[in-house]
Amino acid sequence: MKQATVLISGGGIAGPTLAFWLKAAGFAPTLVERAPALRTGGYVIDFWGLGYEIATRMGLAADLDRVGYHLREMRIVGDRGERVAGFGAQVFGELTGGRYVTLGRSDLSRLLFDKIKDTAIIFGDEIVGLEQHADGVQVRLKHAGERWFDLVIGADGLHSNVRRLVFGPQDRFERQLGYRVAAFEARGYRPREEDVYVIYGQPGRMIGRFSLRDDRTLFLFVFTAGSDAAPALLAAQKAVLHEKFGGDAWECPRIRRELDRAGELYFDRVSQIRMERWSHGRVAMTGDAAFCISLTAGQGAALAMTAAYVLAGELARAGGRHEEAFARYEALLRPFVGAKQRGAARFAEVFAPRTRWSLFVRNQLIKLLVIPGLARLAFGRDIVDTLQLPDYRWPALTA
Repeated sequence: MKQATVLISGGGIAGPTLAFWLKAAGFAPTLVERAPALRTGGYVIDFWGLGYEIATRMGLAADLDRVGYHLREMRIVGDRGERVAGFGAQVFGELTGGRYVTLGRSDLSRLLFDKIKDTAIIFGDEIVGLEQHADGVQVRLKHAGERWFDLVIGADGLHSNVRRLVFGPQDRFERQLGYRVAAFEARGYRPREEDVYVIYGQPGRMIGRFSLRDDRTLFLFVFTAGSDAAPALLAAQKAVLHEKFGGDAWECPRIRRELDRAGELYFDRVSQIRMERWSHGRVAMTGDAAFCISLTAGQGAALAMTAAYVLAGELARAGGRHEEAFARYEALLRPFVGAKQRGAARFAEVFAPRTRWSLFVRNQLIKLLVIPGLARLAFGRDIVDTLQLPDYRWPALTA
């Protein structure tokens, strides 16, 4: 019997995960990624829960331990660098059962790509047109021309082009949370504090510092912002950060000097994607493209892997009957995703409280997390995954 062909748009986290499990289910996936090669740099993510379980099922547990960082402490500091609040690794262990790692998002993507080396991958191209038919989808790629696939899956992130082509413009689905986020890396920055995430905050803005391997340091900025468009040019983005993080407190002057030298800067809105449906005909959405919960939630990668696993499993269970599979995929995941989105909206305020009073209250609450059981009581409903992963049959893995 002919293998069903599936084109996956997006080479971040959901895309390669989906390609792996579709291959295991007996499909013939092709992945197209707009970037010319695997992305590097970016930001680090906290990785736990169902995503960690799926990565383990993919044989990546040892790799996660090798490339990841094992956080010892999250420390909040004041204007002079003094510790004002924080908590240690035991809090993460309590909430995640010890299955927790911090790693670069691009490092996770690379590990996933290593698992799909035998999959057809097209770098430096993107979908610019889709025409659905009763028996397939005619896809027009920007450089590779027209191709025919049985199904198309949009896994191309918050700013999904597939979603725009099939469902409409982004502003129909995007819900901004009132923040911007930026990140860059610097070499040789001092001080270095291994496996400690250091946060400095003022009302409506926060800088995080985390030491990476090879004498690199990652800086993460979160700050309040209106709904106006984020600047696209690097110089304008840097100017915004200079304005928001001016002054001489903590290490701000040194960080601004490193910012001026940076040749790359991640800069985006903090938003969620909320769609009434995740599929239309033979096209379905997954990961951030379908339900971005926001960068500040800390679970985007894990949730993307969970959705990719379930989508591939339901296609396998339905024998390729896409209408049935897409409906089941959405029915299983929508309540889970909705709860995560609601929790993420609440959690955004923890990163950059908008007033001095809320900043003070946040810090006092964090001090209390050393009390056994309090972390689970305070954050358990938003962090602990309650979804039970379905037990699918994967022919290519059991043959």
